[in-house]
Amino acid sequence: MNIVEIRKQLSSPIFTHEILESILAGSVNNINAKISYMVKKGELIRLKKGLYALGEDYQTASIDTITLANMLYAPSYVSFDYALSYYGLIPERVYEITSATLRLRKEFDTPLGRFTYKPVPLRAYAVGIDWLYDDVNGGKLIATVEKALCDKIRSDRGIGRLSQQKLQEYLEFDLRIDMDMFYALDVDLIAAIAAAYRSSNLTNLSRLIRKRKHSA
Repeated sequence: MNIVEIRKQLSSPIFTHEILESILAGSVNNINAKISYMVKKGELIRLKKGLYALGEDYQTASIDTITLANMLYAPSYVSFDYALSYYGLIPERVYEITSATLRLRKEFDTPLGRFTYKPVPLRAYAVGIDWLYDDVNGGKLIATVEKALCDKIRSDRGIGRLSQQKLQEYLEFDLRIDMDMFYALDVDLIAAIAAAYRSSNLTNLSRLIRKRKHSA
């Protein structure tokens, strides 16, 4: 069985060793040797042990990095700098795909990019996550823009406890946040995330927006 025949039987652009094994069973004597050979030829990309994608020449569409981030290390959702860039809240293009997880800190260097995972507490994990769906990749998890910003601030342990004035300066000059977008964020969601994190900095974040809305 060749790679074109295998591709026809795949329902997702990212797939496990078990899926490959079920496709190859009955037509290949040594499945592991066959998979290793296809990786060596570039027909398959090994993303980590037991997880694969089609080689670039055989892909019908580019691999979705958010879906891949979710699958590399679960449970997780894309957040922090990558999500802030994805939403356009910061001007920089971010190439490292950053995620939050309930598990230990982890890093993956793959042929499709670098993926990093930072732990967040269980009580704050599920607040402010979006579930996106498309017919090619299925469902994927990414922080809302509010959660991504809160995760970023909460993870920056070097900033200490900031007053509202210092927090605004941090947003403008350190993170280079688009302040017009910032003041349009969902203040109630930020307040809920702040309560879940039990964070005074995030509480001040919500107060900055409320103050602006009340003075408008």
